Amino acid sequence: MPRPYPHGGLYSRAALLILLFVCCYPPARAEKTASPRNAQKAPTAQSTPADSATGQLPPGYFSRIQDKTSGIDRQLTRRTEKYLKKIARREEQIHQQLAAIDPAAAGNLFSNSAAGYASLLKKIKTDSAAPATTAAPPLKGEYQPYTDSLRTSLSFLQQNPQLLNSAGKTPQQLQARLQTATGQLQQLQTHLGDACDVETFVNQRKQQIKECLSRYTTLPGGLSKEYKGLTQDMYYYSQQVQQYKQLLNDPDKLEKKAMGLLSQTPAFQDFMKTHSQLASLFGLPGNASNINPSTSLALTGLQTRDQLQQTIQQQISAGGSGAMQAMQQNVDAAQSQLSTLKDRLEKYGAGGGNIESPDFKPNDQKTKTFWNRLELGSNFQTSRTNYNFPTVTDIGLSLGYRLGYHNVIGVGASYKIGWGSGFNHIALSSQGVGLRSFLNIHLKGSLSATGGFEYNYQTPFTSLQQITHLSYWTRSGLIGLSKTVSVNSRLLKKTSLQLLWDFLSYQQVPRTQPLLFRIGYTF
Repeated sequence: MPRPYPHGGLYSRAALLILLFVCCYPPARAEKTASPRNAQKAPTAQSTPADSATGQLPPGYFSRIQDKTSGIDRQLTRRTEKYLKKIARREEQIHQQLAAIDPAAAGNLFSNSAAGYASLLKKIKTDSAAPATTAAPPLKGEYQPYTDSLRTSLSFLQQNPQLLNSAGKTPQQLQARLQTATGQLQQLQTHLGDACDVETFVNQRKQQIKECLSRYTTLPGGLSKEYKGLTQDMYYYSQQVQQYKQLLNDPDKLEKKAMGLLSQTPAFQDFMKTHSQLASLFGLPGNASNINPSTSLALTGLQTRDQLQQTIQQQISAGGSGAMQAMQQNVDAAQSQLSTLKDRLEKYGAGGGNIESPDFKPNDQKTKTFWNRLELGSNFQTSRTNYNFPTVTDIGLSLGYRLGYHNVIGVGASYKIGWGSGFNHIALSSQGVGLRSFLNIHLKGSLSATGGFEYNYQTPFTSLQQITHLSYWTRSGLIGLSKTVSVNSRLLKKTSLQLLWDFLSYQQVPRTQPLLFRIGYTF
């Protein structure tokens, strides 16, 4: 079938160039050229009055930075030590099982393994931040924009103590807190670099173990299990470190306000162009003093933005009429393929562990803290004695713990409120209370199997002393299905519809309702 345009391959190549152009070269913001009159009034980097006119730093700014970085640093250090010990134990298990089938290979593979992990553990415990300098630290892993700006801003304030100004604090107090915050941030950056070294070392060890195990046609089940466990541990640790980086690079209102004030200072803008980590990697425009000669040599020969734009224009003009439409179609197709590839990479995760283990389904809750895995919920259940008005409504509150894969276990309590016997007799009363436990297991889609055990006091009462008689409490055993309905609300996360069967209701005297319908809400 003929192509709609004779130069389809040419358009595809041009479309790829456009896509690379958009991704790699974001549009530059036009800078206003100052007129001679305005240029005379522009503040210089040495003008202290103009610099100090940016305003006062928010109260508690340095304390906020110190608390934030120290908290992340403690969690990261504890997690890294736990991870190294766990990986070392897994390697020891692999060593023992491999030695049973090939002692020579096991001896060669694990001869220095324990010493390597011990060295990393010692480094994590004893490593401290380097002395404070204006020079940017070497980049390890991915570039963190806000962390770079935060480190550079603290370094700038150390070099310009006349700008330290905050309500209720003397310059000496601010200087001391600035030093503490700077040291804590550098300590965290050092440990983030150590975490990068740990990931590199464990990845190398995993590759060595993989190459060794690939020589055998059959392996013991325990050996394969330990290797898969090694892969999963690597994935979860990588995800946890990524979460710590996201916490560090998520400024709150206080940090944004302080950074906004500093960004208005011309001296700080010049300082960023010279001493930021980004400036050490690539010479930022506007200041030739920050260009590293080795970096300039390394970038020699690469296409500039203007050269790439000129190449794209030549490709389009060579296509003749209809070239732009064909180009747009190819760009859309390329973006669609790029989005598909990105979704697959996000599904596999940053650690890439489940690429080797396709059956590995990451637990989305395992890297979260205990408090972040708790969820608060409520539910309602109404029973009728006639067709016109409900007599009793159970109002329940629950506290669940997310196990992962949408599975939740938890406890709760309920209060039974009476509404009367009809429209002619409406009266609020306390009809009972209940204690609950529940377990939700995800089945497929929005369906979950749910079950639980409950104790209910179903006798009207007027004082709390009446419900202390355990002989009046009845038991309920519930099993059923739950369907989750997503809602667009800031307060409610999801709504669940539950149909439950009380298989212990037939033992109650008088017999209680066997089928229950509840509506639940999760906050």
